[in-house]
Amino acid sequence: MIGVIGGSGLYQMEELEGAEWQPMQTPYGEASDALLCGRLNGVDVCFLPRHGRNHRLLPSEINYRANICALKKVGVRRVVSVSAVGSLKEEIVPGHMVVVSQFVDRSLSRPSTFFGDGVVGHVSMADPVCAELSARLAAAARDAGATCHEGATYLGMEGPQFSSRAESNLYRAWGMDVIGMTNATEAKLAREAGLCYATLAMSTDYDCWRVEEEGVEAADVLATLQANVDLARKLLLALIGDGVEARPCGCGRAAETALLTPKEAIPPARLAALAVVLEP
Repeated sequence: MIGVIGGSGLYQMEELEGAEWQPMQTPYGEASDALLCGRLNGVDVCFLPRHGRNHRLLPSEINYRANICALKKVGVRRVVSVSAVGSLKEEIVPGHMVVVSQFVDRSLSRPSTFFGDGVVGHVSMADPVCAELSARLAAAARDAGATCHEGATYLGMEGPQFSSRAESNLYRAWGMDVIGMTNATEAKLAREAGLCYATLAMSTDYDCWRVEEEGVEAADVLATLQANVDLARKLLLALIGDGVEARPCGCGRAAETALLTPKEAIPPARLAALAVVLEP
């Protein structure tokens, strides 16, 4: 099963058969919304509205742990995250697609691990996305007619405010390519949960580093995003239609050696909650 995290416009696909909304409870609380599960081209797919239907959750209010846990509980093993981002590079024009390969996380006020509360574990984030799924995502983007940039670095900011011009220029000086508020947290939790994770970032604006332009406005972001929804749906259909059975990567084994606390020292309730991470 493949999971797609993103906006509600992605889910309005005529090709989605047997679609049903499934409410989800997890040991980490409620997910952002129910999961919309169905079949696309014979493949089981679950869609999760990241901010909830009607976009009611701020980036820092999203229960990321519950979202990732819910997807894994229903059988998802691959996750494609579709997100709006600001461009920090001239060549990443609003309307272009970007497949991310690295993250710098500055969103530091939200839970971003399943470990803690008496349980210590560490996973590697050296290569934070699934290279195999990301390559297939980029190929699907090009096949769908998108201009797609690969190998990008995503700066994860806290939000909900957009950057100041000083911050935007600082991130450019660091060599960042795009900026967003959600995907760095998702990538960390997906890695701990042993899920393949890939980001399809849709460039909606130039942030605010172009001094000759006005700063980014939410209405402008939404307009560009909506203009690209049809292309994103076409891209997802191409990706899913290509087949998703095999997982030749090592993402599913990422947490095998992460746990440092002996299992017998972990309270049963915590061990049960950690099953999403510790079990294949």
